[in-house]
Amino acid sequence: MPAGPPAAGREIRAREDRDTLRFLTCGSVDDGKSTLIGRLLYESRLVFQDELARLEADSKRHGTQGDDLDLALLVDGLQAEREQGITIDVAYRMFSTGRRAFIVADAPGHEQYTRNMATGASNADLAVVLIDARKGVLPQTCRHTTILALLGIRHVIVAVNKMDLVDWSREVYNGIVAAYGDFARRLDVTDVACIPVSALTGDNVTEPSAAMDWYDGPTLLQALEEADVSADREDAPFRLPVQWVNRPSAGFRGFAGTIASGSVRPGDAVVACPSNVPSTVRRIVGPDGDLDRAGAGQAVTLTLADEIDVSRGDILASAAEAPGLSDQFACHIVWMHENPLLPERPYRLKIGTRVVGAQVTAIKHKLNVHDLEHAAARTLELNDVAYCNIGLDRHIAFDPYKECRETGGFILIDRYSHDTVGAGMIEFGLWRGSNLTPHPLAIDKPARAAQKNQKACVLWLTGLSGAGKSATANAVERRLHAMGRHSYTLDGDNLRHGLTRDLGFTAADRVENVRRIAEVARLFADAGLMVLVSVISPFRDERRMAREMMEEGEFIEIFVDCPIEVCEQRDPKGLYRKARAGRIRNFTGVDSAYEPPEKPEIVLKTAEKSVDEVADQVIDYLARALDS
Repeated sequence: MPAGPPAAGREIRAREDRDTLRFLTCGSVDDGKSTLIGRLLYESRLVFQDELARLEADSKRHGTQGDDLDLALLVDGLQAEREQGITIDVAYRMFSTGRRAFIVADAPGHEQYTRNMATGASNADLAVVLIDARKGVLPQTCRHTTILALLGIRHVIVAVNKMDLVDWSREVYNGIVAAYGDFARRLDVTDVACIPVSALTGDNVTEPSAAMDWYDGPTLLQALEEADVSADREDAPFRLPVQWVNRPSAGFRGFAGTIASGSVRPGDAVVACPSNVPSTVRRIVGPDGDLDRAGAGQAVTLTLADEIDVSRGDILASAAEAPGLSDQFACHIVWMHENPLLPERPYRLKIGTRVVGAQVTAIKHKLNVHDLEHAAARTLELNDVAYCNIGLDRHIAFDPYKECRETGGFILIDRYSHDTVGAGMIEFGLWRGSNLTPHPLAIDKPARAAQKNQKACVLWLTGLSGAGKSATANAVERRLHAMGRHSYTLDGDNLRHGLTRDLGFTAADRVENVRRIAEVARLFADAGLMVLVSVISPFRDERRMAREMMEEGEFIEIFVDCPIEVCEQRDPKGLYRKARAGRIRNFTGVDSAYEPPEKPEIVLKTAEKSVDEVADQVIDYLARALDS
């Protein structure tokens, strides 16, 4: 049972009917977020007796308050957090009062865990930003506030904490309020309420403070109870991302999901996106039966008056206010991974229930979260925030993030590791995505290849410098020429004198280098040619991207496998010697990684076989694979 006076059963049942506010606590490290949430839980009398007993024991073992309860331990549940006295992951807690239920996310304050904070903020209706009265507005305070603004948090409460440690100074409080207000206004964050508190002593948390009689505003709990966030999603147009097609029997076909915004009634005109096929809502089925109305946040199944094609990932939307359609966007991206974002590298993008291929086509500028200045950038590192253009492999339905989070917010996923590497917020669709379509040509690839009496293919030779890629490609093309085949070789070194001469050897430039070469190889294959590509291409992701540009069976990956010791002994251009001496930076195999193919079609052991032998090996493979 809860500590303190027990709540009556009817009071508990009444609380279950209260609306729920999801809010986030954030700020710099050691600003007192966990202690503040612990205070709210404790004084709401929702700490159960066994949990209270455990808290008392843990306070003696791990706590920082001597013989008193360390309320932060109610939230800092991970052992590593308790040992270090910090919050690492986002911790979620629930509590309620007579007026409202709350789900609070306690975000970590350390800069390296900013990605966790962004995760917690993505589902919040309101944010409580804590500021240590002794330290004032810190860089991490600005970083968190910037992310809140980008993530569309419209309601912010600034809790100026630890006022007991500055002698309850009104002047200190006013100075912090002014500094934070100036920064927030530059981000167009205008709904800001400021409250001086002491989470440790409880002043102005749930009860007014006698020590700060100069403050006559609400307590933190009052401000949370009175915050009006109900209209944020209800007033938006109706959107239902389809989670699955519900077919329990042959006579029922419904589309299940959680309503992202707006409301819907039977008889409403809707449209399925991205197909733009219209229909009308016939029934709204909830957990307990049919509903006359459903709104944002409710999980429902809709049946339609027409048998139209709707699948997982589609969006059912208001026909009068349909979402946009595009495959290119301007957006903000918060980068969340230790490996940098590389423009043109392929990623997976998940928006709502749909997953598509994506590439960041341009980083327009990186945002300095301390002074909000714009800076040029070619890559993004962990916790960077940037304004970018992004392109997808197909059209999707979307809304600007500021209008609907669920249909305007997305995550980026690494295609190889499946890690979530970034979070994005769509600003608007780029017009090219909606207005450019491929022009059909009268003569196609099969016709061009048939004219040459061959099958088009791309022979992609990858390996370290000095492994023998160019020599092998030359030998293979001589044999193809003698056989009457039509071929062309794209050699990486030759292309750097023209097509890619503006690129260096950073990871970002290597990605772009491979992308350009792959695009040219695709065009040459479309012309019906047998294309040999000789390029180091060190990263698996980019070689996979090149493969996916081609038709099934058309891309043949050839791993020119030669130990680096042998490559260095050969060193035909003296590059390894220069790299070892520090005269060349980002040299593959020395100070830049090479990722060997995992399942290449051909492996050539050039340290063990002659050029003629490995060339014959390639020709033999082509005879089996293409002439069969």
